[in-house]
Amino acid sequence: MKLAAYQYQSEQYVGVISQDLQTVTPYQLSKEEAARGALAIIELMAEEKSLPALGSAVALKDVCLLAPIPKPKRNIFCVGKNYLDHVKEIKDSKLGEAQGAMANLPKHPVVFSKVPESVIGPRVGIDSHPHATQEMDYEAELAVVIAKKGKTISQADAMKYIWGYTIINDISARDVQAKHVQFHLGKSFDTFCPMGPWLVSADELDSSKASIKCWVNGELRQDATTELLIFNIPTIIEAISKGMTLYPGDVIATGTPSGVGMGFKPPRFLKKGDTVKIEIDGIGTLENPVI
Repeated sequence: MKLAAYQYQSEQYVGVISQDLQTVTPYQLSKEEAARGALAIIELMAEEKSLPALGSAVALKDVCLLAPIPKPKRNIFCVGKNYLDHVKEIKDSKLGEAQGAMANLPKHPVVFSKVPESVIGPRVGIDSHPHATQEMDYEAELAVVIAKKGKTISQADAMKYIWGYTIINDISARDVQAKHVQFHLGKSFDTFCPMGPWLVSADELDSSKASIKCWVNGELRQDATTELLIFNIPTIIEAISKGMTLYPGDVIATGTPSGVGMGFKPPRFLKKGDTVKIEIDGIGTLENPVI
C-alpha cells in the first residue's frame, strides 16, 4: 500500500496510489481530517477502526503531492552518525573539529529532532536562508513511520510497530551546527525537512537492504544501502522507546550515508538554484529545488 497526501483542484486529499503509479484513489474524509494527511488513516488503523470509503480515482499526473504527513504531531526523531563512512567524513571536517569527542564513532544511537514546521512536500522549494547560513547541506535518509503506541519496545518486537516508510532529506545548516554543537537549531529551519513522495507500507519494503541514492544537479553524491547502518532499525526503536512512548504517525529518520556536501574537500554546500533528488528503491523519488 502506498498512501499519499495531495492537492487536487484546490482541495486536500489522502489516497491510495495504484500499483502502476498512474492513479490515486481518495478516502472520503472531512477537510479537517484530510489536512492531517496519512496520519488520519494511520490513527484509524491503530485504533482498529474501519477505514473511510474510497472515492473515484484521478490521474496521479494531475495532482500536487504533499508531504505524506504534512505536519507531524511531534518532532521528527533523527539518528545522526549512523553510517561509518559518514562518521569518518564528518570527523575530518570543520564540523568534526567543533564537535570534538562527539565526532567519534558512537557507541549508542545519536538521536536529535527536527520541528514539525520544517516539513515540506515534493518539489517545494528549500529556503536557502542566506541571512542565517552559508553552509546548507543535504542528507538522504530512509524514514520509519510508527504504526501503534508503544514503550520499552524490544528489538525482537520492533518491526511490529512500523506502519511503513518514506524518504526524508535532512537538510542541515553546518555552520549553525558547528556554532551551537547540538544539532536541533541547524536542522530545524523552515523547509529543512522535505518528505515524500508518499508512505509505503512495511510489507512492500525490505528496510534492511534498501538502496539510497542522492543527486545534486544530476550528479550522484550519495549511493549506499541500509545494510551499512551502524544501528539498525530495531536497535533505534528500542533505544528511543526505552523511556519515551512512541505514537502512531511518529517519524524516525534513520541517518544518512557518506557523500554529503560537508564531506568534500573543499565542501560542496547547496546554493540557490540547485536541485536535490533522492531515490530509495521500493519507495520512489523525492526532489526539491533550492530557492
